[in-house]
Amino acid sequence: MPTPKQMEKLAIEAVRRKPAAGFAEIDAADMPPEYWESVLNDPYADFRPAGLPIQQQRLSEISRHVLRVSCRRCDRVIDIQTADAVRLYGRHTTWKEAGMRLLDDGCRQRTGSREDDGCWPNFETP
Repeated sequence: MPTPKQMEKLAIEAVRRKPAAGFAEIDAADMPPEYWESVLNDPYADFRPAGLPIQQQRLSEISRHVLRVSCRRCDRVIDIQTADAVRLYGRHTTWKEAGMRLLDDGCRQRTGSREDDGCWPNFETP
């Protein structure tokens, strides 16, 4: 471990050094035309994510009629209608919170450890 004086000396030397060329300093004209052609022809260039994953959406924002949550450990599957989930848990509850409550009564696969017992939710699309 360097001493405080050595660390100060290293910091002063780092400030005095000329910064390396970064991406901000590269001029677009320096790039070959083949590069730009490949960038524009990339099929993933127009890809836009669909928004929030379904487990992070509020129940009032989900347009699906039926919601499904399953356990990765015991393979238990629970289907619930969106209207019923809104009635039971409220409009502003996320699907993850509601799904965890549906699986709260415990997993069929017991480990004996209180921390490890419980379902591992998997939010599927029916």
